[in-house]
Amino acid sequence: MTIDLKQLRYFLAVAEEKSFSRAAERLHISQPPLSQQIMKLESELGVRLFARTTRTFELTVAGKALMSEAAEMLAKMRMTIDTIRQIDRGEVGRLRVGIVGSAMWGPIPSLLEEFQTKYPRVTWTLHESGPNVQYEALRAKQIDVGFWREPKLNDDDLRHDNLRQELCFRENVCVAVNEQHALAKETAIELIDLEHEPMLTLALDKSAFPRYLVQCCVKAGFQPVIFQEATEPQTLLAMVGAGLGFTLVPETTSRIGWPGVVFLPIKSNPPSANLYVSYTTLDDAPVVRAFLNIINPPTRADWAAPDSADKKPA
Repeated sequence: MTIDLKQLRYFLAVAEEKSFSRAAERLHISQPPLSQQIMKLESELGVRLFARTTRTFELTVAGKALMSEAAEMLAKMRMTIDTIRQIDRGEVGRLRVGIVGSAMWGPIPSLLEEFQTKYPRVTWTLHESGPNVQYEALRAKQIDVGFWREPKLNDDDLRHDNLRQELCFRENVCVAVNEQHALAKETAIELIDLEHEPMLTLALDKSAFPRYLVQCCVKAGFQPVIFQEATEPQTLLAMVGAGLGFTLVPETTSRIGWPGVVFLPIKSNPPSANLYVSYTTLDDAPVVRAFLNIINPPTRADWAAPDSADKKPA
């Protein structure tokens, strides 16, 4: 049996118009091919759909049943086609976003709000973890995009694993000191000014970012003395507020008021806290494309272009 949607559409037009001529006009075809399609449909089904006489034109019992079923089938098909087109435009689906916690103090929340507004039928979830965990999750297709900071991952490794990394937001590191510290009254400082101060840092064995910051101190002329390590940035800031030392954090962290903490810019060669987005190159998912288009619109000056080269050494 070979019944196609065109035959059902033709049948419905005849059934609703109760006239081959009016149905043909509605379908913008001539009457002979319409009649042929209806006859073919009846032949395939092995039933009569219309009771025809010289004066009447009525649906048979089988025709009435098919009319109801065909209307539902065509409506369902239209809905299916609409859904497929929405999926292709990235308007329907699921997005799993990996992210380092400090990124939530920057542009990511507003980005997610914009994405939610433009694509309300997309379900998205956040998965907070470090770059290494995100990298493996991307390879295993457990997340769709990942956000992490400096230092950027090796491009050769990314290509080997069919991943792409793009600079999406430029940001510098600043210093967080206790409000009673002698440096707190300065408008900006040099890293070397912290030479004899105890340093508070994120766990050095969990991410490359805190190790990178330690190396930036070494390049500035001193080996920092690590007093305490923590897994969460807010823990570091709480210790700074208690006067236990200083810490280096992305500048966007200063947007939130922390009791007893002052944030100071670094004058010369501040370390980068640039934010990168990564995703697999093997899966051209429309939802991911839609999300990336929001990250890098041409009118947003504070976001880097996708192919921008980072000028900061990692």
